[in-house]
Amino acid sequence: MQQPLTPNPNRDRLNQILSPSHTLKRDDVIWVLDYIKKKVADKDPVLMTLPQPRLVENFQYFAEVAMMLLHRNSFYDQELERLKSYLKEALHGLDAKG
Repeated sequence: MQQPLTPNPNRDRLNQILSPSHTLKRDDVIWVLDYIKKKVADKDPVLMTLPQPRLVENFQYFAEVAMMLLHRNSFYDQELERLKSYLKEALHGLDAKG
């Protein structure tokens, strides 16, 4: 028998932020970058399962998002979609189980 899924605030927040209907806010972007930073700082075992080229790609998108955040005070619709896409790539392979 399958156990019911326990509530996971990180997964719920990520799903909300990455939802196509969600309007991305600066705080959302910072939250995702912090989530990724914590995964790396905690040496999350899931990171060890990703091949090195994928890790480099994740970092590239993480850095792109961080730079976009630093250089802009606000984002336009087209940039928001690109930013959301970059966040998804930076999160690639990182499961929000914890």
